[in-house]
Amino acid sequence: MTAPRLANGELRRMVAGALAGAPKLEHSPREIAKNLGRSSGAVGNALEALTAAGEAVRTNDSPRRYKANRRTAAAAEPAPTTPPPPAGTKPAPATKPAKATKATKGGPKSATGKAPAATPAPAPAAPTTGPVARPNGLMYHPRTLAGSADVDVLRTMRAAEVPVLLYGPPGTGKTSLIEAAFGDLLTVQGDGDTTVADFVGEYTQKPDGTFVFVHGPLVRAMREGRVLFIDDATLIPPTVLSCVYPAMDGRREIIIKANGGEVVTAASGFYICAGHNPGVHGAILSDALASRFAFQVQVSSDYDLAAGLGVSAKAVRVARDLSTRQGKGEIGWAPQLRELLAFRKIATATDERTAAANLIGCAPEEDRAVVAKVVRTEFGTGLSPLSLGNRLRP
Repeated sequence: MTAPRLANGELRRMVAGALAGAPKLEHSPREIAKNLGRSSGAVGNALEALTAAGEAVRTNDSPRRYKANRRTAAAAEPAPTTPPPPAGTKPAPATKPAKATKATKGGPKSATGKAPAATPAPAPAAPTTGPVARPNGLMYHPRTLAGSADVDVLRTMRAAEVPVLLYGPPGTGKTSLIEAAFGDLLTVQGDGDTTVADFVGEYTQKPDGTFVFVHGPLVRAMREGRVLFIDDATLIPPTVLSCVYPAMDGRREIIIKANGGEVVTAASGFYICAGHNPGVHGAILSDALASRFAFQVQVSSDYDLAAGLGVSAKAVRVARDLSTRQGKGEIGWAPQLRELLAFRKIATATDERTAAANLIGCAPEEDRAVVAKVVRTEFGTGLSPLSLGNRLRP
């Protein structure tokens, strides 16, 4: 039997209640889902939403586990409702609309005969000035975009319903930016094997042998008014990716043929953004895709940020040198922010020369000779990709 559909936000409150009920324990999505009689995917999304809102803590990434914090109990409280009238009280009769008169035609008038002032629009959110927490607890350091913080610009694009496409090499921070900008994120990781079912859902067999249609992230994002991020969108076959197009245009709805022609209409707040790695083999930015993502932003590595985060100055110089050579077409690869942060971790755990040797090994085979030359200029001769040596002897 399929669990009854919940009102918006109800599952999140139920999950918060499960965490708050055992605040000293760490919980997995599967454990909570089993106790609530809900799908582990839906519970996992609720846990991520609670974490992004600061109402829970993710204590482990693989496998994912979560724990209550001081705000979890409040998140479990039911939404306020209007109390019923006291017993014996007759409900107030419905007010009939007044008939139009000379004074009321063309809009309401005040006692002076003048139309009242319009209700002021809500004040915009304060601009972002510092790091922003991502769902995994790591901090994102915003960069400038169109004269403002990048996270603020992306939120503005969402409000204006203008889809955003971020493009640039892997490891430059596209996903980090999206996660920092939108706390209510659902993600589809694209590749050549991605199917329509990965977006809209498919039939799944239950323990009793019957089948139930389980909706995918596109449907959940549409119904819950959330953000759908399509990572590596240009690796997805165009015929598959076209399933999201009706949700992005004026129709804002899709038809799920696999579920009897079910029609899904997008709720307010629904938004789609995507990531594109131009240099990845098989990535194709089709005209249909490009035309639907009207706001396109190039994302490159911030080497100044890398230095500010404690990456060795020599490693940053290596990355800048190789990035310049890449821009001239001499090589096809250069270390991005992701590789530099990995360099910092390896150097801390071992030493800088080991991290430098690992950096050479990370380079593609065709670029490795040039990368090795630049790395040796900064870190000294004798460096080569890491490899196992002879057996240790007692």
